[in-house]
Amino acid sequence: MDQPVRDHMKVGLIHFMAYPSTIHGEGPILDTLKRILSDDYFEAVSVSWIKDPAVRERARDRLADSRVSVAYGAHPRLLSQGLNINDPDEEGRRRALSTLKEGIDEALEIGAESFVFLSGKWTEETKEECYQALVRSTLELCDYAQSKGGLKIIHENFDHAIDKKSLIGPTSLAVRYAEEITRQRSNFGLLVDLSHIPLIGEGPEEALLPVKDYLATVDIGNCVKADPTHPRYGDTHPRFGCPGGENDVEELTAFLRTLLEIGFLSPAGRPVVSFEIRPFGEEDPEVYIAGAKRTLNEAWRRV
Repeated sequence: MDQPVRDHMKVGLIHFMAYPSTIHGEGPILDTLKRILSDDYFEAVSVSWIKDPAVRERARDRLADSRVSVAYGAHPRLLSQGLNINDPDEEGRRRALSTLKEGIDEALEIGAESFVFLSGKWTEETKEECYQALVRSTLELCDYAQSKGGLKIIHENFDHAIDKKSLIGPTSLAVRYAEEITRQRSNFGLLVDLSHIPLIGEGPEEALLPVKDYLATVDIGNCVKADPTHPRYGDTHPRFGCPGGENDVEELTAFLRTLLEIGFLSPAGRPVVSFEIRPFGEEDPEVYIAGAKRTLNEAWRRV
């Protein structure tokens, strides 16, 4: 591709994954956020809960000053508390819904444009019951966001059976879900993550073509599927090209080509495409981020 990558997308970074010390809503949130906002390669950032109101206020000001697009990722709120938005137990579902509504309030407070969440665990016996619970919860989230000013509610498709074991899940079910919600609400969309495609057992075309009319944003990253003994097995978002991993330049190139073919990437739309990468142990976030940028640059050159 001869045109610059930013002509077709806004490149973003998921803050709480790149800097996992902040994933519980505490830690060096402001310092690490400043590193992203000071790098003009990034035109978007995804943040999560910030427990201290004073820190949240300062983060809001820095986000506004930087003029980036802001998304709010609610995953840490649900996963760290063991909550399930499609819990067949009504009390459990209401608890999950309550924390997500608190998250919507935080998202609006910091100036976010979208709010991303995931579906919860399921069993084969309760699959349809869980699905109906997810629909009820999603409609309520859309209504709550609309009453506060129209924040976009986005569901991220996760793996169905390996790591997160989320209800949605396979693209076929994601299509049913998106069709049902968008018939009733206008502020809803889907997020497809390159990292999750191998875990779901699909390819780029299988994951993207059926949902192209509902696609709001995408994430790009890596996963490990083949070896359950691998230290980064599952949905752990190792670096691109990690030994034993599923995604590198070739897979990212194919993913970007498909996004171009369906008209998602375009100079007119410039949607957000965010890196989801998570260093472990002694791995350096800054080196991870630099490597991710080089991977995208090379993949885009090959498109």
